[in-house]
Amino acid sequence: MSEQPPLVLVVEDEPDLADLYAAWLGDEYRVLTAYGGQEALDQIDEADDDVDAILLDRRMPGLSGDEVLSAVRERGIDCRVAMVTAVEPDFDILKMGFDDYLVKPVTSDTLRETVDGLLRRGEYDTDVQELFSLTSKKAILETEKSATELADNEEYQNLTERIEELRAKADNSLEAVTEDDDFERLFSEFDVEE
Repeated sequence: MSEQPPLVLVVEDEPDLADLYAAWLGDEYRVLTAYGGQEALDQIDEADDDVDAILLDRRMPGLSGDEVLSAVRERGIDCRVAMVTAVEPDFDILKMGFDDYLVKPVTSDTLRETVDGLLRRGEYDTDVQELFSLTSKKAILETEKSATELADNEEYQNLTERIEELRAKADNSLEAVTEDDDFERLFSEFDVEE
């Protein structure tokens, strides 16, 4: 019995666009579509915590993407989330619990690469996941904001400091592995011939 492909939930209030995203991803993943925020939460509940990644529009009537994201995080659902939206990013994204942010329009290649990246991140420990998420937010803001705006924003400065802390922690962990362990010995269990 083979393992099922990862499950991706596409949340988009424009049905044609949601269906297009689903078609782009359908060859590699199991895909669910939701055409609104409440429908997205219902799909998540029905999937019984099986959703691996969510592509989430921010601006939707009724329950917004921001509200869906908050509900997902409050429920403790362990999945990666990318906002795919026409809303230009602002400093408010620093407080949001997403992993990546794409500004529409997006291409099929960009969408696939984003989902691949989200799923890879899910394999890392929480510090590395946080590092990827914060680095993504930093890159988004650096493309949208001037150097002066960034320098004057305390939240952005805190973000930069947190990224440096996480990088230093990752570097120290890597140094500990390379100093204390022989890489050949460390990975020899993976080289077993069948």
